[in-house]
Amino acid sequence: MRLPVVFAAPHRPMFLAGTVQALAAMVFWGLELGGRYLGLWPVPPWPLLTVFPPPVLHALLLSCGMFPFFMFGFILTAGPRWQGAGELSQRDFVPAFVLLCCGWLLVWAALLLPQLLVAGLVLVLVGWMAVALVLVRLARQRATDREHIGFVALAGWLGVAAMGAFAVFAGGGAPPWARLGISLAVWGFLLPVFLAVAHRMLPFFTASAVRGYVLHRPPWALRSLVGLGLLHGGLAFFERIEWLWLADLPATLVAVRLTWLWWSRAALANRMLSVLHVAFAWLGAAFALFAVQSLFWKAAPGFLGQAPLHALTLGFFASMLIGMASRVTLGHSGRPVAADDAMWRAFCMMQAAAALRVTSELPALPGAHGLMWLSSMLWLGAFGTWAWRFAPAFWRPRADGQPG
Repeated sequence: MRLPVVFAAPHRPMFLAGTVQALAAMVFWGLELGGRYLGLWPVPPWPLLTVFPPPVLHALLLSCGMFPFFMFGFILTAGPRWQGAGELSQRDFVPAFVLLCCGWLLVWAALLLPQLLVAGLVLVLVGWMAVALVLVRLARQRATDREHIGFVALAGWLGVAAMGAFAVFAGGGAPPWARLGISLAVWGFLLPVFLAVAHRMLPFFTASAVRGYVLHRPPWALRSLVGLGLLHGGLAFFERIEWLWLADLPATLVAVRLTWLWWSRAALANRMLSVLHVAFAWLGAAFALFAVQSLFWKAAPGFLGQAPLHALTLGFFASMLIGMASRVTLGHSGRPVAADDAMWRAFCMMQAAAALRVTSELPALPGAHGLMWLSSMLWLGAFGTWAWRFAPAFWRPRADGQPG
């Protein structure tokens, strides 16, 4: 059976599903924020939210429902090239993609029929395991550099554990299961994958475009950030916020050091490169906010609220995603790899969304919920603009006539 062109390469269906998830998740969250906190419209009476807390569902939909599609698409397309292996066959990713999509469709349906939630999460869990097995196979390939794909494979299994924790919580588990799911998803899966990709690709992309650029890729920095992130996740799960600075302060120094080491004034003239460099700069800022929050925790519990987390997720994760997904989409559709106005507008809107969401958590700031809602609308606008520009490439043949 000949599958449609959308299955010609792993990134095509995965990016398409991730785009749909990004738009759907933020439409849902925008409706919740606007109705529940601002009174702009009646709060939709979703039956699921009577048994599953809205903030946990928000974390689940984004950390495990949106980002992984993009990350799986990127790694399953680029990972074989990293390892000097051949392209993956459709049987390596299509079954996993189908399981993931069916699972998330059931999760969305669970808004009206909560009894579908556990089944949906289990389907996602099985699809995620299928991807993780492929990542392990790639990591075992003989290659000069196996560390980056090794971290990604390990993170893939920590993501499986995160989905398992969410499934247990959805099945009636105690609140710590939800906290474990969030900690594993953010610090065990998302951060290590984004770090591994940025550490490998950001200096490489810069060196290929900027004459005289010295490529620095210190292994100690990647290992330190991954390890410190896991330490943060563990402390957060056990709610030892006052000790997080032990992980976050050194992580800030390492992240700022990498930002400085990779920074190039010449790269700022190239929009595609500047997107990646600005996105990575958010990592140091996020760790710094976490460290400040921890150091002042006993004197001012709750100080800065969710500002550090959103500096990480919107500032670093979402911004880096726009840059990396754009490069892959352009390069694998046979078009020039250059940031056009649509991509640049999407990135700028994401910067505004991140800045507003961080600002909304400042102490005693009036209109905080309004800023949160506006931030969600800017996120929606960013991904809507990105989808309008890039989504057609997922179902159209390559412009250069090449396969893939």
